[in-house]
Amino acid sequence: MKKAVVLLSGGMDSATTLAIARQNGFACYALSVDYGQRHAAELVAAARIGQSLQVSDHQFLKLDLTVLASSALTDLSATVPVHGASIGIPVTYVPARNTIMLSLALAWAEVLDSQDIFIGVTAVDYSGYPDCRPDYVDAFEKMANLATKTGREGKRLTIHAPLVDLSKCEIIRRGVELGIDYGLTVSCYQADEAGLACGQCDACYIRRAGFEAANIPDPTLYQDKQMV
Repeated sequence: MKKAVVLLSGGMDSATTLAIARQNGFACYALSVDYGQRHAAELVAAARIGQSLQVSDHQFLKLDLTVLASSALTDLSATVPVHGASIGIPVTYVPARNTIMLSLALAWAEVLDSQDIFIGVTAVDYSGYPDCRPDYVDAFEKMANLATKTGREGKRLTIHAPLVDLSKCEIIRRGVELGIDYGLTVSCYQADEAGLACGQCDACYIRRAGFEAANIPDPTLYQDKQMV
């Protein structure tokens, strides 16, 4: 089987991406990064997903971005805005996060002699991050082939972003078709230690709206028992 490195955050998009890579016949090597994010429960979710989808290996890297990347996701003194409160790129943007994550995945892919990397970015229903767009993915792929031994030796590296043109509704339907239990995932920007969602942030709103549009029951558990 061909090997693929799959970035696995613990959210629904990365879980769906992993399932797609697996369905496409890849032996999947999951990479999750503890970068100091306030929603560390997503890493516990990533472990659950990796076990559920039977990855070949799962590496957890600790990389403290709290000293470099100012963001509401890495600064516990900052406030995560409720949905609709941000104009432009929101304060939950972590500077260069996907570039950092893809670079780590690229390094591991070279070690594994893999030419395929999967990332679950989407440019349809998302929070407006600049590193989730198709042109960004294309640019990183070009750089990867210029900057690596693998690329220089003529083995083309491919960055797969199978969800980039899909809405959250379409992603959920695709995942359900692939048998994903979305109850294993955590999307909330400020989920508590148990993985319970706040129900107010962008990630919660987009996730809930996706399930509603797909007409599929939302398995999300909320901190506020009244949330539905």
